Parts: sequence; C-alpha cells; structure tokens
Amino acid sequence: MLTQLFQNRKAPDFIAVLSLAHGRSETRRIWCSAALNTYLVFSHAGQVFLIEREVIRKNNGKVSTEVALGMTSRSPDQASPERVLELNRGHWTIENRCHYAIDWNFDDDRSRIRTGNGLENISRLRRFAAGAIQFISGGKSSAAQKMQ
Repeated sequence: MLTQLFQNRKAPDFIAVLSLAHGRSETRRIWCSAALNTYLVFSHAGQVFLIEREVIRKNNGKVSTEVALGMTSRSPDQASPERVLELNRGHWTIENRCHYAIDWNFDDDRSRIRTGNGLENISRLRRFAAGAIQFISGGKSSAAQKMQ
C-alpha cells in the first residue's frame, strides 16, 4: 500500500544535500503523507514517508540510489518533512555507532554462541565492556584505540 501511495510522486517535500567523508556526496529526498491515517489499523500512525538516498562517489562518479519507506507516530503538525528526515538519519547514526563498535571491536557478527542464554549474556557483557571503555576513554577517539 505504501509503495502505491508514493508511486506517482511529484516534487519532494524536502531535499538535503550532504558532503560525506570518504569521498562521497549524498542527496536525500523525502516525501511525507498523512493520507493513509484513516485506513491504517495502527492507532499511532502520524504519517508515512519515503526517503530516497542518492550517493555519488567523487573518485569515479558512480551513483547509487536507495529507497526506504517508513512510518512515524509524529503528525505533520509535530514533525515537518525536514524533521522526519533528521530523525530518521539520527536513528541510524545511533544504531550504526552501537552495532559497528560492538562488531568491530568484539567481532560480534562471527560469534558462534547459539544456545541457552549465552547469546544474550555475551551481548550484555560486550555492551557493558564497550560502555566501560567509553567511560574511561582517556582522551582517545575510538574504542579500538582505547582497548590497546
């Protein structure tokens, strides 16, 4: 249903152009709609959105495009398209920082722990260790540097 709503989309509600590290530039476009609120069975639906991310690699000009659909409990009065885009980007920043740090420093994705409460227990220990390392940072910028 969401894909049909945004199938014949016109001009985006908001566009953000970012110059990212590692020789990339990114353009984010967002379309928002509250048109489905009366049809959705979910009572906390404020608006739905489609985000299109276009990344251009500066060294070779290669362009890649990614489309994401989503829903937020914030109504159009509570969050403009610009704010929805900002919140979406912020969510993934937090997620990536947390997961990336745990995986990179503890090789979490290759863990073979599968039985009982082992997976949950080791995950808690790793997150505790990452938090402790962050707390006793000693002025170093990354967890990998702090662990040395």
